[in-house]
Amino acid sequence: MSTLTLRSSAISFSSDTTVASAESSHDDMTNREAPVSSTYGERALTWRQLRDRLEDDAAGALTALIEDNRPLQKAEANAIAAAIQDWALSHGVTHFTHWFYPLTGIPAEKHDAFLSFEYAPDSDPTPVEGFSGSLLLQGEPDASSFPNGGLRMTAQARGYTMWDPTSPMFIRSEGLTRTLCIPTAYISWTGEALDYKTPLLRARKAVSDASVRVLRLLGDSTTKNVIATLGAEQEYFVVDKAYLAARPDLLMAGRTLFGRVPQRSQQLEDHYFAAIPARVQAFITEAENELYLLGVPIKTRHCEVAPAQFETAPIFEEVNIACDHNVLTMDVLKRVAERHGLVCILHEKPFAGINGSGKHNNWAIATDGGENLLDPGDNPARDVRFLTFLAAVMHAVDSHAVAIRGTVATAGNDHRLGANEAPPSIISIYMGDALSAVIDAVVAGSGSVDLTKSLNEVTHGIYVRKDTGDRNRTSPFAFTGNKFEYRAVGSSENSAWPQAVLNAAVADSLNIVASRIEAIGGDLKAAALQVIRSIFVDHRRVCFDGNGYSQEWRDEAASRGLPNLKNTPEAIAAMSSHEQHSFLVRTGVLTEREIHARLEIILERYSKWLEIEATSMLEMVHGSIVPGLESDLMKAAKTDKITKEAIGDHKATGRRVKQLSSALAGILESAEALESALEGALAHEGEALAFAMADTVKPAMVELRSAVDGAEAIASDGNWSMPKYREMLFFGV
Repeated sequence: MSTLTLRSSAISFSSDTTVASAESSHDDMTNREAPVSSTYGERALTWRQLRDRLEDDAAGALTALIEDNRPLQKAEANAIAAAIQDWALSHGVTHFTHWFYPLTGIPAEKHDAFLSFEYAPDSDPTPVEGFSGSLLLQGEPDASSFPNGGLRMTAQARGYTMWDPTSPMFIRSEGLTRTLCIPTAYISWTGEALDYKTPLLRARKAVSDASVRVLRLLGDSTTKNVIATLGAEQEYFVVDKAYLAARPDLLMAGRTLFGRVPQRSQQLEDHYFAAIPARVQAFITEAENELYLLGVPIKTRHCEVAPAQFETAPIFEEVNIACDHNVLTMDVLKRVAERHGLVCILHEKPFAGINGSGKHNNWAIATDGGENLLDPGDNPARDVRFLTFLAAVMHAVDSHAVAIRGTVATAGNDHRLGANEAPPSIISIYMGDALSAVIDAVVAGSGSVDLTKSLNEVTHGIYVRKDTGDRNRTSPFAFTGNKFEYRAVGSSENSAWPQAVLNAAVADSLNIVASRIEAIGGDLKAAALQVIRSIFVDHRRVCFDGNGYSQEWRDEAASRGLPNLKNTPEAIAAMSSHEQHSFLVRTGVLTEREIHARLEIILERYSKWLEIEATSMLEMVHGSIVPGLESDLMKAAKTDKITKEAIGDHKATGRRVKQLSSALAGILESAEALESALEGALAHEGEALAFAMADTVKPAMVELRSAVDGAEAIASDGNWSMPKYREMLFFGV
């Protein structure tokens, strides 16, 4: 089938929504009559629910494992495994897997059956279900076949997955298949972290220990643990699956490498919060119902700014669980979309010229008693505890901006940062008018700032309680009332990596704050206020409440000495400096080898993605775009054949012939330039390769795209092989 026929077929098929909607009922989850709360979490098993299924000795051992990190004895582990198996079998599960995310960022899993055999002399083996404590606690996947940044070679292949009992295990259901997924960390034989969960768990402990240290100095003698919390909003696009057959770029690269923005896109601002199209609503409803059964607290759904763009958002959870649940959310969205004949696109910038997708990470820290340490209350200028933690966050973001920027550096996110409601690459904090006034008051020593006056009368006698600050969508790290919204994280990214680094940065700054308070001594609250003032003065340069997209801010940021790392190679090269990542070593989150392994992998993946994109562009140009334009040109010239010389020299007559021949020549010239740039870049390795890709290949890709998109405007619709933006964004969803 030709690509031209594929496009026509894709458009035709996408109009038949009944084909996809026929699969909308899956596993009795779509047509719900009972309230969500009655079935929420039926296919998830938290450690507390597991504890309730155990005898006293095993229950106590599990509690000690969670709360005191006491290792399980063999009998205790076997008892816990038996309870897990009973629960899983009662839900029709046949297999289990250690579910983890290596440095690819996406889940990995190897399924093993519960089926086992008992052997006795002179008898056939007896089939039984068998799941031991050793199988629960530890697995052994190959450590050399995943990205490892030099930590593991082929001759050093052993790796271990280790059960993370703090994150709920869950049952994945797909058709008749039921699989028990056990969240695990993943390390090498030498004990080095080969995943994103391990450093997140370390960072969670680091920020808790540092927070408790500060709280003790401020007179809190009861808090034992401090919990980092996260609510990760997830943006995504939805298009009809039929279009993938005629869009090799979407299939291979996850985004459109060519495509002219249609006459109508998002300029009318009519998609944001509009009614969700019926076909997409059916998909979202099924995905939500599946997530509810898995214990994922999805709260919000709505249409986003760009056409065919949507968002889902959960209620916040403990950061480790929230990261697991976000990975699970992305997986469920993609799988359920396919059941409806749709594709869920998680790439940060799948369509040029309109909004991209982010994953806004709403982050806070709270005591084990449930007190939010970032809640300003009514009079924050007199709340030393709040001010101390606010100052520590300011210190962390300013001191470790390079590393924080590095964690959101990807080939996809480079297209998104800096426009269309995505923050710029300059890391800054938005405090808002109220908190800025508080900081001013503290620095000046002028007393209190009363936030209770924010109850204002507006028109027609209606009263509204204003928040402590406006929203600033151009800020990468914005205070939003009682938490910070980390807006720079990319939509396809695993949140565990930026969250590990953010929590480590805050932990490091809290330890610095504690040491300064201890050094001053005397009245510790007065000492704390002295440290707070000093930090507000020294680090307020990172605070900016204005338009982050403006040239004025870029100039101002440069004058303040704030880094502006425009792309992934720049960000990772800066982060590779020991000075910029040493806090990760100090806090015990990553070793020097683990850090450099991750940075090497980020650069390697960046280069590979651009190579995939560049080669995909060239294949599309030579395989479908040029032949289509040649057909147009021959038809316009009204001849069976037109020579290359005539095309190149514009010897053919007629305005349309000249337009088409010029467009075709421009495309071929740009394609040749891209081929040359790619060949030159691939002569390099490592960091040099990444910079060559950014500096030479990417600009050549932009030029080729510009040439092709220009040709799309004049090519005949019948000879244009690729589904256009207007079809994918407005037709079939």
